[in-house]
Amino acid sequence: MPQPNPALAIATHFADLKDFRIDRTRLHNFLDIITISIVAVICGAEGWLDIAAYGHAKHDWLKTFLPLPNGIPSHDTFRRVFCLLDPHAFQKCFQRWIDALSAGLGLKRIAIDGKTLRGSAGRSEGKTALHLVSAWATEQHLVLGQVAVDAKSNEITAIPKLLELLDVSGAIVSIDAMGCQKEIAAKIRAAGADYVLSVKDNQPHLLEDIQLSFAQGFETAFANLQCSYHQEVYTGHGRLERHSVYTILHPETIRDAALWRDLKAITLVVSETEVAGKETTTEARYYIGSKVAKAKAYAGYVRSHWGIESGLHWVLDVCFDEDGCRMRTDHSAENMALLRRLALCLLKRHKAKGSVRGKRLKSGWSDDFVVDVLRSNQ
Repeated sequence: MPQPNPALAIATHFADLKDFRIDRTRLHNFLDIITISIVAVICGAEGWLDIAAYGHAKHDWLKTFLPLPNGIPSHDTFRRVFCLLDPHAFQKCFQRWIDALSAGLGLKRIAIDGKTLRGSAGRSEGKTALHLVSAWATEQHLVLGQVAVDAKSNEITAIPKLLELLDVSGAIVSIDAMGCQKEIAAKIRAAGADYVLSVKDNQPHLLEDIQLSFAQGFETAFANLQCSYHQEVYTGHGRLERHSVYTILHPETIRDAALWRDLKAITLVVSETEVAGKETTTEARYYIGSKVAKAKAYAGYVRSHWGIESGLHWVLDVCFDEDGCRMRTDHSAENMALLRRLALCLLKRHKAKGSVRGKRLKSGWSDDFVVDVLRSNQ
């Protein structure tokens, strides 16, 4: 049985993407450039030179399903196209593909967090590093969307824009302390989702009130409070971690509770860590939530949030060398970041066993395997 055309999914989701090149420079088909780039990044390419080199190495195979009227584009052509490409339009196409991948999966936990692409900073040009805020489906290992933080702004303005792109209804949305804002909490609830927000010094009154609630609770053994407790212990590599989780429902000591839409719970996580038998370190972390649930559930929400660090940010740096990417021209860094995230989603979605790095290698070695990765949602 012949393999399906690996360009079908790309053509389906990227067909209406606008080509900003002037007519006389259009020697290569726009969708050919997009297709080669996506396939090349899946197969291990990390820049425009790599993408062009992959195209030349796989010319005969690519020619079986792409027109390639003038052969493989040069690396400068790939670079120019992605510098001109509108990242917002590219994001919409990306999301159509991700929506197809996630259809029917029932996204229950979504973590939102930011990541700086350190290599994108250019001191001599006075260019700051690109900072992206991503939404990560922690159970399905899918990037649901990304928004670049404006150079003169921060994550507080980017997170609402990202939420507007997503369908989060029915999900638990977790965000670190930067996103602990009344407006963001209200936006999450208006979208039909629940929130779990980390509370730190950027919300001093809220933090003080939560700390007071738990201090009084410990003094009275939580008498007359709807408090639940859960403990988790992790061991490995000479490391022992003990997480003690306390959740109080319907707290009465939050002075601005009415301003935090549907605030129903406060949670304290006490982490005790011992490494190789040395002195134990203790850390206390605080959270607010809109869902009426016990400490065991909130322990899961907090734990799953950090999956965005290990499942997305760490993988992008280790397997895709994202921090080492030095793209700085126009939209190139942001668009390449979307290519990486799409490749990561497709590789994670593929059912073969093995690491992301191993699947990238196998994709480069086997044309049949990369076709199988691309057709995972067809």
